[in-house]
Amino acid sequence: MINVKKSRGDKVIDFFIYVILAIMMFCTLYPFWSQVVISLDGAGAKSAAYSSGFILLPTQLTFDSYKLAFKFDALWMGYRNTMVRTALGVVLSIFFTAITAYPLAKKDLPFNRTFTSFILFTMLFGGGTIPSYLLIKQLHMLNTIWSLVIPGMIGAFNVLIMRNFFRSIPDELEESARVDGAGYLRIFTQIVIPLSKPVLATIALWVGVGHWNAWFDSMIYISDPNKQMLQIVLRKIIIQNNMADINSVIQHIGNKSEFSGRQLQATVVMFSIIPMLIVYPFIQKYFVKGVMIGAIKG
Repeated sequence: MINVKKSRGDKVIDFFIYVILAIMMFCTLYPFWSQVVISLDGAGAKSAAYSSGFILLPTQLTFDSYKLAFKFDALWMGYRNTMVRTALGVVLSIFFTAITAYPLAKKDLPFNRTFTSFILFTMLFGGGTIPSYLLIKQLHMLNTIWSLVIPGMIGAFNVLIMRNFFRSIPDELEESARVDGAGYLRIFTQIVIPLSKPVLATIALWVGVGHWNAWFDSMIYISDPNKQMLQIVLRKIIIQNNMADINSVIQHIGNKSEFSGRQLQATVVMFSIIPMLIVYPFIQKYFVKGVMIGAIKG
């Protein structure tokens, strides 16, 4: 290994780069950490929830706010609906994106450029909110999970990324399989898909995070309170500051602690973030490889 001696100017530049990266890391992590501290702090006048300054550690570590959130039925209803939406959306999106991208990866496909141009067109132009709502209504999909899953089931960007990844697979593998008598379906399911785990995991992560965080389509298409997503429940608590449901839970369980609205808001925010924090480390190892190969190969 060759050690290259850096000049004074290079060291100064490296110093400023590290400072900028440290500031960016702090700006990214501190809002998350402050919510963790507030959600874990005890009730009382000295609680971090009442502090307007820098929040580092809780004054009194307690999990009472999380115990309270476990008894909040609306939160778990939103959890259930969002988990069903995310799981269904990821499975359908991966399946239909893959069967769309695989034919486009074949350069000898008739009208390949025309089909690709139609897909690119959807990245630049959309129908708009009102026409989309009227279409969903005419299809009788209002107040159903399909109104949240089907419209974004196939994303043009995801198709292009997956198509480019499929093109990076050597043609010799498919040719040898065809010599042995395998058809396109068998090649796709037994050769292409097993080799495409990085890009499949990457697309699954993008689609899953998108469905988990989505709220606007649920607000438009879903009017039944029992079918609302988790993000709509959080919106009512945080943005609309609607604490009536949580206060009724406090009275129902006879909790004598005086939780502030900010503490309970931080707790439900943490409940919404935890699933993504658990899933992401298992997919991260595929993420960079899937993005790089899918973006570079053409």
